[in-house]
Amino acid sequence: MKRIKEYKKLFKIEGAIDLKELKTTYRNLVKEWHPDKFQDDAKKIEADLVSTQIIDGYHFLVSIAPETKAANLEEYKKTITEFQVSDWHHKSMLLEVTFTDGNKYEYFGVSKILFGKFVNAKSMNNFGKRNIFNSFIYRKSMKASVAV
Repeated sequence: MKRIKEYKKLFKIEGAIDLKELKTTYRNLVKEWHPDKFQDDAKKIEADLVSTQIIDGYHFLVSIAPETKAANLEEYKKTITEFQVSDWHHKSMLLEVTFTDGNKYEYFGVSKILFGKFVNAKSMNNFGKRNIFNSFIYRKSMKASVAV
């Protein structure tokens, strides 16, 4: 959640993320902080760091935007209903779940207590569907690799 708040603050977003507004703000910030705009080496280094943060923040916010989630909802539902949890990691309110189809999702705001219940559940998939997968802000962090 901290990461979401930081990026929303960087892009001056309050409430839901609108992709059109986000893109406009992103372009303006990139122009403002482009390292080639600065002559001073210290400012160039700062601009390089800020522009990297802007790019990371933009891609992150796009991935959790309602429009993005709506566009990928069918694939997400297929993953959480047809495939099993194959791996999981939890670190400071972030739960990362990998499914047997190779897709990996991050769930934001999952407490240690809820994570413990998830890991110890009789069926992680059923517990996840009831308590996590549709209840928390999530984003796809890795796409399934396509077999050639």
